[in-house]
Amino acid sequence: MPASIALLHKTPFHLDPRPLSGCASPHAGLLSVSRTARALHLPGLIEANVSVKQRDRGLTESQYVESILLSAVEGGEGYSDLAVFAADPLLEKGLGYAPAQPDAARKFLEAFHDPDWERARPPRDQQKTFFPEPTDPLVGLGRAQAGLVHNIARAYAAQDRALPRATLDADATLIFCEKRDAKPTYEGPRGYQPLLVAWAEADLVVADQFREGNVPARQAPLSCVRAAFAALPATVTERFFRGDSACHENELLAWLSDPKRAEEPGGAIGFAVSAVQSEPLAAALRAVREAQWQTFGTESDGTLRQWAELDFVPALPSEHKDAKPLRYVGLRLVKPQGELFADGNRYHYHAVITNRELPGDELLPWHRQKAGTIEHVHDEVKNDLGGARLPSGKFGANAAWLRILLMAYNVVSAQRALALGEQLQTARLKRLRLHVYALSGRMSHTGNTLKLRLHAGVEAIRRLQRVWAVFALPTQATWSG
Repeated sequence: MPASIALLHKTPFHLDPRPLSGCASPHAGLLSVSRTARALHLPGLIEANVSVKQRDRGLTESQYVESILLSAVEGGEGYSDLAVFAADPLLEKGLGYAPAQPDAARKFLEAFHDPDWERARPPRDQQKTFFPEPTDPLVGLGRAQAGLVHNIARAYAAQDRALPRATLDADATLIFCEKRDAKPTYEGPRGYQPLLVAWAEADLVVADQFREGNVPARQAPLSCVRAAFAALPATVTERFFRGDSACHENELLAWLSDPKRAEEPGGAIGFAVSAVQSEPLAAALRAVREAQWQTFGTESDGTLRQWAELDFVPALPSEHKDAKPLRYVGLRLVKPQGELFADGNRYHYHAVITNRELPGDELLPWHRQKAGTIEHVHDEVKNDLGGARLPSGKFGANAAWLRILLMAYNVVSAQRALALGEQLQTARLKRLRLHVYALSGRMSHTGNTLKLRLHAGVEAIRRLQRVWAVFALPTQATWSG
């Protein structure tokens, strides 16, 4: 009698190499992303603001953007991954067009690049960093991003969840890239260093500025921050800003603290940013008397968090004459008795510069919360949406690619918050793919009516029904195949 092979040591089926026929797909759940983006009028925003096509034939600008956006949400990392969707009959029926082919998407994104940028670059001995003037299509893509933010805010208001408060968190991140034209970053490898600004309460990216890798994070952040505040909807009546030491930049601080901000529709901007540790500031921190340090928290390893008001008021070179002096709040980290930090010290000193009047034990935790907002955005965009792998050697194409990924982030964020239910409200994309986007299904027709039927459990189908209800669209489901 032959020996029996244990079940888990064998596969009980043969692989049939013939592809299945019919209008079926493992990506049927991805149509919920298209539904959400279209209900938020993203295609109309793209068509109104972005024009790069030379010919009328082929896909429209909005169809290219939607193809790239869907590929990113499903886990794509470059042009070649679009080929998975280009041969998907269900997506073609569900979208109303065949998704973009890889080579066509590459040509579309390269149209955002300006070859004259290199000729405009100053000689290296005159200027080491360079801010290229954005092309009209890139500017238009930014306007579409701002319009998307407004439409998502309206969707919140439609559920009686209007967002009157906007805390904007700014931070730059490194994206390493071995492309020939990428510049060396401060960590050594070549890459880019985009600056993003996120709206914490809505979990939305409201502005971004794509930068070469050798551009310091502290160099000229004001234009991106101004664009972020300009992108906020009129329903916002309270405005705040948080940043790390890269935001301790004179023009930005002067703009944020300008008394005229209070006359704007959203009111004054309350802010707090990490202060750069200059020698005078370090001396002021060390000069604080022991009795003035107040403990307000303890780290898991026993390190104490203490705060104190600092007697340190340097004037900004461009400070407005009516502006109040900015306030410095000191932070001291204290190791338990007998323990030292890795550098051999028992104390570590930091400071926050602010125009807010909160006591330090409220201000410092509020400022620290940005680590859970903007840093989360960087993490998810780079690791879950493929932002860590830029597809092109052309600056403008990469800038457009990242901006589309940020739109994808916003669409998914709106879906999480407004339609997917409490269980998935904070779920990362990899989990959403399992529960929502990687559902299989098939298109069928009864008479002349086209229907999507999902191969999923009752709960998953009800979840998508909720997406369909929250992000409503007129339906034209006539069979044409």
